[in-house]
Amino acid sequence: MAVLSTPRSAVQLASKGRPVREHLFRIALIASLGIAFVFLAALLSYVLVEGWPRIDSRLWENMPSVRNPDIAGAQSAITGTLWVISLTAVLTLPTGIAAAIYLEEYADKTRWWNRVIELNIQNLAAIPSIVYGILGLGIIARTFGLGFSVITASMTLGLLVLPIVIIASREAIRAVPPSIREGSLALGATQWQTISRQVLPASIPGIATGSILALSRAIGEAAPLLMLGAVSFIRFNPDGVFASYTVLPIQIFNWISQSREGFHVLASAAIVILLLILLLMNSVAIWLRNRYQKRW
Repeated sequence: MAVLSTPRSAVQLASKGRPVREHLFRIALIASLGIAFVFLAALLSYVLVEGWPRIDSRLWENMPSVRNPDIAGAQSAITGTLWVISLTAVLTLPTGIAAAIYLEEYADKTRWWNRVIELNIQNLAAIPSIVYGILGLGIIARTFGLGFSVITASMTLGLLVLPIVIIASREAIRAVPPSIREGSLALGATQWQTISRQVLPASIPGIATGSILALSRAIGEAAPLLMLGAVSFIRFNPDGVFASYTVLPIQIFNWISQSREGFHVLASAAIVILLLILLLMNSVAIWLRNRYQKRW
């Protein structure tokens, strides 16, 4: 019986070529990471240096001003941002997580409508944000009669990030080992008890990370809110979900469009505040992830 063998020269060439390719690939990855880090550090350094003179209590205590940048602040924009992103989280996270539970734990993959739902969710995640702004203007603001209010902005941004929350939550639930489900069911637990007491706690780190990334996208959006009539100059804080509002991205856009240098400094300072809010949100996600990873 003949035994097929690879020539020794070919094996040696392959063994020599593989480390070279792996080394080049590793260099390319490190270079890409380094370039991204350099650009990010340059951007953060520029914004921090440019806005440092106005990072003081005036920025979050004073209202905007169209005439004097020395007394202008961003209190209404900061408050409006917190209102909009908090309501977006309240509307989006329970809906997205519930949809992920249904699609991953209950839905019959052989049914055509479940496959259509999954396909549409993946497609909706790639739609430009301005399209959601048009949808919110035509249906939520006008057809539903909610007007240009906090609830309209939150619902529109919720629709924008809902596919991301669903996809991230499904991946986190899918990553839970099947043995956990099987052991729980074998001990007599119902399917919902298994999901609520075993699967969901084990998937919280992934769900939290995906949810914060989705909300981080929502908090920086300006295009859909421009379509929804977010006011660029407002001197009062929202007092309810049906109140008028402005947000930090809109306020930054307004200041950077001004010709005077003082407003440009204000825009940089407001960017730092927006980044601090994002950092706080990410810190909460990291805390949740570490807490539940230690438990599981």
